[in-house]
This record gives sequence, C-alpha cells and structure tokens, in this order.
Amino acid sequence: MLAIDFFHVDCAVTLRRFYVLFALEVGDRYLHVLGITAHPDRSWTTQQARNLVMDLGEHVARIRFLVRDRAGQFTASFDAVLKDAGIEVVKIPPRCPRANCFAERIVLTVRTEATDRMLIFGERHLRSVLAAYAAHYNMQRPHRALHLRPPRPESPAPEPAYSRIRRRPVLAGLINQYESAA
Repeated sequence: MLAIDFFHVDCAVTLRRFYVLFALEVGDRYLHVLGITAHPDRSWTTQQARNLVMDLGEHVARIRFLVRDRAGQFTASFDAVLKDAGIEVVKIPPRCPRANCFAERIVLTVRTEATDRMLIFGERHLRSVLAAYAAHYNMQRPHRALHLRPPRPESPAPEPAYSRIRRRPVLAGLINQYESAA
C-alpha cells in the first residue's frame, strides 16, 4: 500500500511557499519524495504519478492500493495512471486526515527532524535537504515498526560493538549517524 500527500515548506528568503509531494510505502516505510513545486496543478501531479510508476519499476506489482485525500490536484488522470499500473486508488472521507495516518505521520516526522529546524533559502536548497533526509530516512534511520531497522539498509545490521563509536553528521549536524570506528 502507498500513502500519498502534499506538505508545504516556506522559504525564509523569498517568502515563497513550496509544496512537496511524497509517497510512503506503508509495508516497509520507504519514503519517495516525488516532487517540489510552487504551483501544484493537475498536470504536474499527473506527471509525478507517471514518474512514481516508473521509479517503482517491477516493484509496482507489490502495491495494490494507494490512499490519498480529496485535494483538487488529484484528478481522474492521476487516478488513471495508477489504475493502468494495477494500483487501486482509495480516497479518504472528507475532512478525515486520520484516515491517511501514515502520510500525516511522515509529514510530522520530516518537519520535526528537518525542515522546521533550519531555514530553507530556496527551491534548490529544499531539494538538497529533502534528498539528504530521504536518504537518511530510508537507509539509516531506525523505525519502531521495523524493529529498529531502516526500511532498506545499505548493509546488514552489524553486531553490537563495544569499541569506539564514530559520529557522522547529516544535514550539517542536524541529524547524526553512528557507526563503529573499527
């Protein structure tokens, strides 16, 4: 199952608002940042659905449902792209954001761990911040639902080390990753 939604980030310099479209694979909590735009219209959102289907590749067969809200950017053409890929679109009831709880939770997580803790200077800066955060979220960050494992780790989980630990900063030290100093 996929959960999809938008969230916004305000630019500190130009005072522009950017909208981020993301999808979360609910089973393994893998985060896809689909796109960033100042004007999320219908054609842009439909193109992002095409890009998502292409990015999923052969894994698209694992996904049966996509949960989304009833925002105006999600149109019949958006749903048709997903239907052609074999994904059934499920719309949540009006004014019930808890029905898309996985998407709402990832918005809170991204905001509290990254975007609310730094000033975003523009679209390019936001893209680099979200790319670094998504890589951290998908490869390093432990998830309780996955027994403190990341969704798709870079390497198998090491045995507990009782030697020196090395800290590696991510996003200029906003987030830290720890590994054995070996």
